[in-house]
This record gives sequence, structure tokens and C-alpha cells, in this order.
Amino acid sequence: MDLISQYKGLRRENYILAFGRLVTSLGSMVWPMLTLILSQKMGVGAKEISWLLAASMILMAPAVYVGGKIADHTDKKMTIIILDLISVVCYMTCAFIPMSWLSIFLMFIGALGQNMENPAYSALTADITLTADRDKAYAVQYLCANLGLVLAPTLAGLLFVHYLWVVFLLNGTSILCSTLLIFFQIKDYTPVCETTEQAAYQKERHDASIWEVLKDNKVVLAFLIVMSGYYSIYQMYTYLMPLDMAAMHGDSGALIFGSVTSINCIVVVLFTPFITRLFGSRPEPDRVITGVVLMVSGFALFTLFKGHIPMYYFSMIVLTWGEIFVLTAESAYLSRRVPSTHRGQINGVLTVIRTIMVSTIQLIAGAVYEAHGSMSAWLTVLAAGAGLILLAVVSRNRDRSEYPRLYEKNMEVQ
Repeated sequence: MDLISQYKGLRRENYILAFGRLVTSLGSMVWPMLTLILSQKMGVGAKEISWLLAASMILMAPAVYVGGKIADHTDKKMTIIILDLISVVCYMTCAFIPMSWLSIFLMFIGALGQNMENPAYSALTADITLTADRDKAYAVQYLCANLGLVLAPTLAGLLFVHYLWVVFLLNGTSILCSTLLIFFQIKDYTPVCETTEQAAYQKERHDASIWEVLKDNKVVLAFLIVMSGYYSIYQMYTYLMPLDMAAMHGDSGALIFGSVTSINCIVVVLFTPFITRLFGSRPEPDRVITGVVLMVSGFALFTLFKGHIPMYYFSMIVLTWGEIFVLTAESAYLSRRVPSTHRGQINGVLTVIRTIMVSTIQLIAGAVYEAHGSMSAWLTVLAAGAGLILLAVVSRNRDRSEYPRLYEKNMEVQ
């Protein structure tokens, strides 16, 4: 019961946003299958896929930054709703047209809408949540999102060969349901007003640009680089892993990959309450270091035991433990160290840096995969992961000296 009760005490709007995440995730089947769609439905090679994925990320980055800027200067709720509706139209259209490059373009626009709304979603959550409760608020959203994803990837794998259009239809329908829920149920989203010592780092700075804020908070910039490095390496889960599974298991590769993805979500649902309960009081940088180590370990296991299907699931469990540590810390970290006037923009900047790093790592991995094979590509990824662990440790040490009040709070909780 303690595992459930730890999420009590938030504003009603927090739970509506979390449930909205759950409903959207119930139909989130399209984008994770993009590599398989390109390779098996469109006949695109591994190197070309890496370029297409990198190009899509590069094109998304400035748009997401604009989404963050809009979130800081306009109604965050309506920003979410408008971008959701764009995604709905794109995915619904894909369901009723033959698979073609037009479908790929519409998939990109639909994914763009979902990514552009993330800064508004994160900033709105911070606005309505006390500093001390933000770990809890972001954790319950993360938990609900993955609860919705438990069945979606496996279902997508089953439908992939003959009923791909149904995947698009379900994706659009789920986003529409979430949009209607937020439109009708989110009514009071007045930002909270805090005067605690821990909230001192969040004072409004209307006269400063996001770049001036980062110049004054270099340790936050270092954290953005660490997080972007994490995403860059984690991206191999949807790029190198499905390529290997398709190469080794043929048509069964899509179903295997879908079921492995579902294991990811099941582990999140089962272990997030435990990890939040046991480690939620730890400083965010410490949790990020733990998560990065676990991520690298998970990929190392996959590389060592490639071809052994049971090991896919075990490596995914380890990888997912790392994901829980990192993603439950990310938003809370930024919301506690950045002025409240720049919450949307900081998420946009994270997307820009992340895009550059994800694209670079993906292009390198794709080129190595094409030229030297899967093992060389994985060794390159693991080497990058080892460097990221070192950078995360250095960043953590700097953070302790720059934001001592937040560490005092954590020491008191313990």
C-alpha cells in the first residue's frame, strides 16, 4: 500500500495529465516501428535508415524549441490540444492511404506534434506542482505512460505484416481521446506560488533569454549534454536492436521486437514504484549516474548474447531499470534549477542538443554497421556509453557545489 500511497497528495490536474499520458500511450504503436516499416515495408537499407532517422531528428529540433518558447509565452493547455489535433489528423490519414513516402512524411508530422507538445506538458506539470512534489508528479506520469505502452508494441508487432493500417488508426484514436480529456477536465492550472529555500533557484527572469540563463548556470548545460548523451545511446534500442532481430529472425523479428518493447513497459510499471520509493530522495544526478551504468550494462548483455532470444528480455530488464532512474530524475532536475519563466524553453534546448547528439551517434553507428557489421557498431556504442558515465560523474560533482540547498533538502529527507 505504501507503494501506491506515495503518489497521493497531488493536485487533481496532475492525475488528469497522467491519465492523458496513459490513454495516448495505449495507441503509441507507430514511431517505435519506424525502422521496421522502412526496412521491411519500404525496402530501405540500414545506412539509409540511419540518415532518414537522423534527418527527421534534425528537422524536429528547431520545431520543438519553438514549441518550448510558445509554452513559456502562451496558454500551455491550448498548446497541447492544438498540437495533439495535428497528430490525430496525420495518423488517421495514414490509416486510409496506401503505404508510401507520403505516409512516412505524415508519420513525421504526427510525431513532430507529439514532440512539440512535450515542453508544454513538462512546464505545465511544474507550474501546478510544489517543488517538493515534482519527483512524485513526473514519476506518476512516467508510470502511467508506460502502463499504456504495455500492450501497444506487442499488438503493433502482431498487426505489422497484414494490418499496419489498423496501427495508424489506433494511434490517432488514442491521441484524440487524450486531447478531449485534457480539454474538458483540465480547468484550474494556475501556477503555484512558493517561497521555500529550495524554490529560490526558480525565481522568474523575464529580462533574460534562455541562453543567458544557461550562461549563468553552466552545470545545467552540462546536465543537458549528459541527458542528450543518454538519449543518443538509448536510441540504439529502436535502431540497432530491431535491425539485428530482423537479420537473425526474419519475419519474426517484428513480433520479437514488439514483445521485447512490451517487457520494457511491464518492467517500468512493476519497478517504478519500488525505485521511486527506495531512491526518490536521492539527488537527481546520483540517479542519472546509476541509470546510465544500467543502460550500458543492458546493451552489453544484448551484444554478448545476441541470437539468444531469452537474453533479449533480460537485457531489456536491465536497460529499463536504468531508464527508470534517468527519466524520473530529468524533469525534476530541470524544474528545480531553471527560472519558472524558462521551463518550456529549457526543454526545447534539451531537444536541440539531444537531436544533434542522437543524429551524430546514429549516423556513426549506421556507417559502422554498414561497413564492419553489427558487433563493431555495438562496440562503438558501448565505448560512447563508458565516456558518458565519466561525464555524468563530473557533472554530479559540480552540481553539488552550485545548488547546495537542494542537497541539504535531500540530506534532511534521508
